[in-house]
Amino acid sequence: MRLGFVLYGNLGMLSGGFLYDRILVEHCRRRGHAVEEFSLPWRPYGWGLAHNFSPVLTRRLADAPWNLMLQDELAHPSLFRLNRRLRRRGAPPLVAVVHHLRCREERPAWQNLLYRLVERRYLASVDGFIFNSMDTRRSVEALLPAPKPFVVAPPGGDRFASYPDEAEIAARTRAAASLRLLFLANVMPRKGLHALVRALAALSHEKWELEVVGSLTVEPGYTRAVRRQVEAAGLAGRVHFRGPRYGCDVAACLASSHLLTVPSSLEGFGIVYLEAMGFGLPVIASRHGGARELVVHGENGFLVAPGDLEALITHLDLLLKDRQKLLDMSLASRRHFARHPTWAESAGRAVRFLEQFPQAP
Repeated sequence: MRLGFVLYGNLGMLSGGFLYDRILVEHCRRRGHAVEEFSLPWRPYGWGLAHNFSPVLTRRLADAPWNLMLQDELAHPSLFRLNRRLRRRGAPPLVAVVHHLRCREERPAWQNLLYRLVERRYLASVDGFIFNSMDTRRSVEALLPAPKPFVVAPPGGDRFASYPDEAEIAARTRAAASLRLLFLANVMPRKGLHALVRALAALSHEKWELEVVGSLTVEPGYTRAVRRQVEAAGLAGRVHFRGPRYGCDVAACLASSHLLTVPSSLEGFGIVYLEAMGFGLPVIASRHGGARELVVHGENGFLVAPGDLEALITHLDLLLKDRQKLLDMSLASRRHFARHPTWAESAGRAVRFLEQFPQAP
C-alpha cells in the first residue's frame, strides 16, 4: 500500500499529536507500506485558507501515486475545500487523523463559530477517521449529519526504555523534602501554565519546586507574560523554565518528579498524562476532553475544570501536605498505566483499519 500523509510542519515536531502521527507512520512502514510525508507550511489560520484555491497544490496532491491519503486534522484550514476538488480529480480515499477539534478550544464564542463552520466542512470532506479517544470521536460525530468509518486508537505511553517499579516510586515519594512538580507541555495559553502559577502563588508558604519543560517559543508573548507573572509573585527561585527536552531527557524529568500538573483548557487525549503515569506520577488534568478516559478523579489524579482556581489550589495543597495520599495516588497511576494498551497494540489497530479501507488502484 502506498500512503501519503499530509500535515503542517513535519513529523519530527515536538507535541503529542506529532508523536502520535510519527509512531503511526513507523508502524505502517513496519507492516511493509510505503508512506510519503507531504508537508504544508504552518502559517496563520487565514493564510492556510488560501491553500484551498491553489491550483499547484491541488495538482500535486491529485497526481500523487497514493492508494490512500492520510491527513492530520490540524491542517484542516488548508484542506476543507481543496479535498472536494481532489475528489473531482479522482484522488484516493481520504482518512483524517483527529487529535482534537480547534473549535472546542477555549476562546470567544464568535471565533469558535467561524472555526466550527470551516472544521465541519473539512470533516464532511473525508471518507474516514482515526481518533485518539472516545471523546474526540464524540466531538466529531456531533458535527456530522451521518457517521463515517472510524477506528479509536488511543496513544500508548510506553516509548521509554525503562520505568520505575513500585518500590522505587515509594522511595522517591518519601525521600524528598520538597514536592517536585512538573509542567511538561509547550508553553501556550491552552496548556494552563498561568493558572498553575496563580495556584502556586497561593501556596508559596509550602515546600515545592516547579519544572517547566517544553517549547518557550510557540507563543513567545504568552511566555513573556507568564515569566512576568512568576516574577511578580516572588516565585522566580522556585519556577524553572527549562525549555524543550527530548527522549531520555524527558524520561529523566518524569523519573525525578512527584506530580504532573498540566491544567489545560482542553486535551483530545493527553499523551503526557499517560506517560507520567508510567513513572508513577499522579496527574492534575483538564476535566474537558480525553483526560477523563485516563484520570480517575481522586484515585490516580484530579480533574479540574478550566478556570477553577480554587479546585486547583485544593488539590495541590492536599498532595503537598499528605505524603501518604501522594504515594497511594502514585501507585494507582503506575497500575493504571500497566493496564493501558501499548503503542504497538493501538498503532496496530489503526494500521489494520487502513489496510481494510477501500483503496484507489
